[in-house]
Parts: sequence; C-alpha cells; structure tokens
Amino acid sequence: MAATASLKSSLLLPSPISDFSGAAVSVSAQKWRSWQPGGARVQVSAAADSKNILVMGGTRFIGVFLSRLLVKEGHQVTLFTRGKAPITQQLPGESDAEYAEFSSKIQHLKGDRMDFEFVKTSLAAKGYDVVYDINGREAVEVEPIIDALPNLEQYIYCSSAGVYLKSDLLPHCEADAVDPKSRHKGKLETESLLTARGVNWTSIRPVYIYGPLNYNPVEEWFFHRLKAGRPIPIPGAGNQITQLGHVKDLATAFNLVLGNPKASQQIFNISGAKYVTFDGLARACAKAGGFPEPELVHYNPKDFDFGKKKAFPFRDQHFFASIEKATRELGWTPEFDLVEGLTDSYNLDFGRGTFRKAADFTTDDMILGKKLATV
Repeated sequence: MAATASLKSSLLLPSPISDFSGAAVSVSAQKWRSWQPGGARVQVSAAADSKNILVMGGTRFIGVFLSRLLVKEGHQVTLFTRGKAPITQQLPGESDAEYAEFSSKIQHLKGDRMDFEFVKTSLAAKGYDVVYDINGREAVEVEPIIDALPNLEQYIYCSSAGVYLKSDLLPHCEADAVDPKSRHKGKLETESLLTARGVNWTSIRPVYIYGPLNYNPVEEWFFHRLKAGRPIPIPGAGNQITQLGHVKDLATAFNLVLGNPKASQQIFNISGAKYVTFDGLARACAKAGGFPEPELVHYNPKDFDFGKKKAFPFRDQHFFASIEKATRELGWTPEFDLVEGLTDSYNLDFGRGTFRKAADFTTDDMILGKKLATV
C-alpha cells in the first residue's frame, strides 16, 4: 500500500488514520456482568421462538460466550464435545447465581465428531433445529451432521478470513477471491458442501479473535513480554496493518444470524471496527495491562532460521477485512474498541495469572542477540 510508510506512528486505523495516546485504561472485571450484546434480540421467555440448538464444540473459547447468549435467549442448548474438558466453568466476573442458572440449563452430548456413525445416529435421535459448528475444519466432518438432520432449519458455520486470496486491494470483502490452497481450504469446501446440499447456512469469517480464554497466543504473546519487562520483537518496520475482533462481539454476531432471513446462505466478515499496526498493537497491549511504553525491536525475518518455532503470532503482511456487510444487514456493531477489549481480556484472564501457553522467549533471544552483536 502506497500510504504504508506514513503509518509507522499510527496505531488504530479506521478509514482515516487516527492516533492513539493517553493514560492507561482500567476496565472493571464487572464488565462481564454488564455485557449485553449490542443489537441482540430481546430475550425469549416463551417456548414459541425457542430452538433446539446443537453447538459443535463450546467449552474452550467462542462457544463459551456463545452458549451463554443462546441460553439467556431461552434456547435449549447442547454442547457436542469429547468430554475431555469440563462442560461448564464459571467465568471471572460471573456471579454464582448466573453461573448456576447457566450450568443447570446446558446439556451435553459426548462423542467424537470423526465417529461418523455415532454422529448420524445420536443427532438423528435428537432432531436438532439449528447447528452451530464452531470447530469444524473439513467438509467430511460436516456431511454426517447434514445426513442426520434432514429437517435442519439452519447451519451456522465458523469459517475464517484466512480463506481470502492475498491481495493488494484491501480490506477483504465477502465477495473477494478465495485461495484454494489456503490452510483453511477445508472451510471453503464446507461452504460449498452446504450450498450443494441445499442447506440454509450462514458462514462467519472472523479475522484475528482475542479476548478472555483465548487459546491462540494473540494478546497473550504480548502480555508475556510486557510482564517480563522484555523488548518486543516485531518483524519488518512494524507498520503492517491487521485487525482484531473481541470474542464477545463475535458471539453477538453469531447470535444475530440465528433465524435471520438476511443471513440465509450468506457470508459475513466479523472483526473490530478499526485496523491496527503491529507496533500499535504492542502499545495497545501495554496500555491495556497498565505497563510502561514498550521497547520495540524490529528485525528482518529472513535473517533468521527459527526452525518450527513461530517468532510472531501474526502473518507478516497487511491483513484486514470489511465488516460493513454485517453492520448493514445484521445491525451488528462491535461493542469493544481495541484497547477496551484488550483491557477486558487482561483483567479477566492474563492479569489474574491465567494463560494457555507458558512464555517462550527462545526466538526473542535469537533476535535480540543478533541485534546486540551488531551494535
């Protein structure tokens, strides 16, 4: 992008460039209690609009927040998992009463989705109205579900913005060309299967997802380095533009497509309202956690052989998508701006001493060691 060179000091980018400055932000852990999905429909109190919903997955990240919304709206919700993790867990900021009400209403179907015969027989016996497929990766995993539920009203699928073909023209829009060689090609094949089978489907394509319980090292990667007081290695000039969306905003979008005629056989990009540079993201994470301004160290990835280790949690390129279709058709608007969302994640997760992966500074030390050697 021609304007990229002028963005080095910029952090958050809507259509025009906007600067980022100010004191550390504090968002109370009570944010969880007050979280009401923007644009969500009124809670269902009668059984008339209640659906019998199956969530494939649901105990790790996206499904944890989505299942709560669905239960609050009066739906009967079943989580299909292998049973290796607790079916429910009380979230930070969630009251005992709220958790007790949720856990008393959630149901569980234990099984392996790769056991296709079990999937067919067990789902056929239940006759679910709607399926939310949060963890599907390949079309072959989806076909048995469709076979088992001939009267399925809607199949709502979690795809990925990673399916788009790399382009000089950004942001990515839903009609853009896709990459048949993408590592997410299985998701593309799933969308094609759903269309070919005549299913009423909706596909959600998130960009990078962040928030409490994130099992991918997105914000956690930065928080580990900030807590340790270490410099943050960032590839290139640090002005690569990317985009993050909060998991609670994603859950709201998933909720809004349920039974929505405007979502029938449609794809929606879902992420944050603004874009951010790599350097800007590092500073935003520091602000969210109340850390000092971080030292940023830029490096050329081609100068290093990291083996199988990943030195940085984002793809080294501009990568962001338009959410205009979702805001226009669904009435969906992200509740969290980036710093507020990162603060929510920090306060409800990393700041409490919980994280998914331990800190590993091996590649950092390689980068910093070479930098020191050249000084």
